[in-house]
Amino acid sequence: MRRAGLWVVICAAGMIAGATAARAQQSEPVDPNRRKAELQKEIDDTEQQLAALRNQRVQLQARLDSVVAARTAERARVLLASTEQSALLQLDSLLSVAQGEMRDERDQMMALGDAVRRRTGAVLVVTLRADSSQSQTLGRADLLVDDAPAAERSYTAVAQTALQMGAVDELYRADVLPTAHAIELRATVNGQPLTQRVDVTAAGQSITYVQFLVRNGQLIPSTLTSRTIPASP
Repeated sequence: MRRAGLWVVICAAGMIAGATAARAQQSEPVDPNRRKAELQKEIDDTEQQLAALRNQRVQLQARLDSVVAARTAERARVLLASTEQSALLQLDSLLSVAQGEMRDERDQMMALGDAVRRRTGAVLVVTLRADSSQSQTLGRADLLVDDAPAAERSYTAVAQTALQMGAVDELYRADVLPTAHAIELRATVNGQPLTQRVDVTAAGQSITYVQFLVRNGQLIPSTLTSRTIPASP
């Protein structure tokens, strides 16, 4: 009897210890940094899967377009070999349809590119301001982003006065891919043409600011990155 009672006490103690450990494990606080890292990993994995699916879609669309283009070219060759008026009319209609399909494809690719850029959450902003402590004449300004024209300005006397009083001209704001970008500003300051180029890397879920300051007849660039709230997946 004593031995049986001893075993009952030992089992009860073990159950109490197990329950206490379980409660301690349940009440243990969750590390927010670890949870954030796990969620970020899930988001990154989802984005990679979406990118892979988009890539597959683009490849399939390209193959389909290649087949359609080949058939269209063959049909056009046959029609060109004919001198009948009806064949020429069919050729004109065929070319019109092909032109429309090319426009639709271009619009789809542009829309897909815009969607990808918005999904990354990377925004690029380029501004121009003048040193208000100096009297300077600012004429024309042309902005290039990745060697492509992005904005142009011709500053009137009123606009120059506003800049002298501290106004900031936002030349460019757009969703971009989170990669390196080349920003080049060509401006006429005090009658002299100036060119300033700066390379920046736009981070995801961030706004990258590039500012050109007109001071002492020169263009002085500076950059700043501000984090934004991640977009909902």
